Amino acid sequence: MAYPPISTLPPAPSRSNPDTFANLSDAFVAALGPFQTETNAAGTYIDGIGTSVDADATTATTQAGIATTQASNAADSASAAASSASSAGGVLWVSGTSYAVGYVVYSPIDFQNYRCIQATSGTTDPSLNTSDWEKLGGISGLTATAAELNYNDITTLGTSQASKVVTADANGDVNLTEELIAKSYNETYVAVTSSAAATTVNCEAGNTFSHVLTESTTFSFTNPPASGTAYTMSIEIIQDASASGFTVTWPTSVDWPAATAPTLTATASAKDVFVFTTHDGGTTWYGFTAGQALA
Repeated sequence: MAYPPISTLPPAPSRSNPDTFANLSDAFVAALGPFQTETNAAGTYIDGIGTSVDADATTATTQAGIATTQASNAADSASAAASSASSAGGVLWVSGTSYAVGYVVYSPIDFQNYRCIQATSGTTDPSLNTSDWEKLGGISGLTATAAELNYNDITTLGTSQASKVVTADANGDVNLTEELIAKSYNETYVAVTSSAAATTVNCEAGNTFSHVLTESTTFSFTNPPASGTAYTMSIEIIQDASASGFTVTWPTSVDWPAATAPTLTATASAKDVFVFTTHDGGTTWYGFTAGQALA
């Protein structure tokens, strides 16, 4: 936008020239109105220029900040690149050579890069000397080989494979396809309680259960493994200290010897232990008395 012009005012009247005073006065006064309008337009123009200059200055400041940040990032990238290049460019380690802290070599044994962390002139290869050398690009302290790491590479979680590490599936179950040889093993012990004359034994919770009678109660067994997988558990029944003689009703799926459920010991705090086993998903449980009237 061009600068708005301001017209020149006509000559001002002077009392020293009375012959021209009237005519000059009329012309001068008539020119003041347009002069005011043109002056205001010039002021508006100048104000707009000032606002534009302020905006340009703000933008310039912002761009300068961005440029500074980019320059810093570029410097960091250059430093990282230089470090990486230095790491990648390790020289062959030579036994008995003096190496200062920070020096990078590669091992003639595994061809991996190592950085000197303690000045040394030793004769032990960096891949075997963790006191003086640190492996680059790997996991600190890792000594496993690629073959050993692949022991974890199991096709289906929860199953076992030859020469592989055993893993559990999403439910925490482990399925071994071969024999398990253990020096010893432990079973989870669970104390169950009754509510409204009902007691539930969740087979997923453990293999060894106990129940202190506070009322006569009916038992139910839930979540046994699917048919084809055997499951065995023991249940310790403890009478109350008052010798109330509470009784237990077992699930109808329990098959007792001679089709007769045992009678509980009724004396105070008496303990009876029973064993149950199934292999068809709990359709049939075989029940046995392990011991009664135990102290």
